[in-house]
Formats: sequence, C-alpha cells, structure tokens
Amino acid sequence: MKLQARNRWIPMPAQSFILFVVWLLLNNSVAPGQILLGAFLAWTIPLLVSPMQARQPRVLRHGLAVRYTFMVMYDIVVANFEVAMRVLGPNRRLNPAFVAIPLDLEGDLPITLLASTISLTPGTVSTEVSEDRRWLYVHALHLENETALIEQIKSRYEAPLKEIFGC
Repeated sequence: MKLQARNRWIPMPAQSFILFVVWLLLNNSVAPGQILLGAFLAWTIPLLVSPMQARQPRVLRHGLAVRYTFMVMYDIVVANFEVAMRVLGPNRRLNPAFVAIPLDLEGDLPITLLASTISLTPGTVSTEVSEDRRWLYVHALHLENETALIEQIKSRYEAPLKEIFGC
C-alpha cells in the first residue's frame, strides 16, 4: 500500500490554501496585515497538526474511484426502493440477520469506506470490525441467502476498493 509523501515545510498544501482563503473571506479584507496573518496561520496550523495526522493510503485509480462513487449512489437509490417495497409492500415478512464478512482489505481508510458504503446502502448496517481487522459484521434488514450477500459485498464494493487503494 503506497502512502503519500509529506513535505516537511508545507505538510498540507491544499488545506493551507483553503485556510488562507477562508481567513481572507471571513475577515472580508485583503489588507496587507490580513494577508500576512492569513499566510502565517495557513502555514503554522498545518505544520503544528501534521504530526497528529495518520498517514493515509494513496488513491491509485482515480477513474475507478469516481465510478465507485456513482455506483454507490445508484445502489443507494435502488436499495431505497427495495426497502420501501419490502416494508410497505403486501409481503411484509422480514428476515433480519447478522452476517460476518471476511475482509481482504488492509488499512483503516479502505475498511472504513467499505463499512460506510454498506451502512449508506439502505437495508444493511455495518455494526463492528473485529479486533484483528479480518471480519466486518453487518446487519441485514432482510436476508435470504447469506453467501449471496457476502459475495455481493465482496465483488461489488470490496474488490473495487482493493483496486483503488492497491491493498
């Protein structure tokens, strides 16, 4: 898993730029004193907090990350209709269950994104990651086939995340 390199003097350039612009906008002034103070804060604040920041894996496949985002948004819309039909429809029998999904992902960010994706999709909620980070426990509102749910999550969500982050 590749990690982003850090610049020692400007550890978070994007955040520094945003902090500088927000400072000027909040003060509604481009006076030399405000520019100087904004630049000083935009440089020192990231410099002071960067040692506290955990290193995150680098996105290796940006196009796939965009496709993944649109796929998740589509799945959220479709799952909303499926849950609505299951709850409001004529056959209101639900079969809720917990499922343990084996994880092949490594790193906090990819596992968090997988758990968030599952929780964002109506009908499923990520409940816990095991201590050894090898299992993700998911609650499903209606479970017909445990193996099918595990395979769907692994192929539809986990596999693209492995490619995006190279883990």
